[in-house]
Amino acid sequence: MNSLQLKGAWNEIKGKLKQKYGDLTDDDLTYTEGQEDELLGKLQQKLGKSKEEVKKLIDEL
Repeated sequence: MNSLQLKGAWNEIKGKLKQKYGDLTDDDLTYTEGQEDELLGKLQQKLGKSKEEVKKLIDEL
């Protein structure tokens, strides 16, 4: 998923991530344009997954 697709679908993706991983907060899932790497880093730390695993997880949602 590229950054434009991510931006457009982020609210839906955010809701699905919160359902699947209840310990994620709104702060963990705050998307700021141009800060995709920071968001992925937060999710990596919180979920204990690699960057590639997080990207795949988001793509699958």
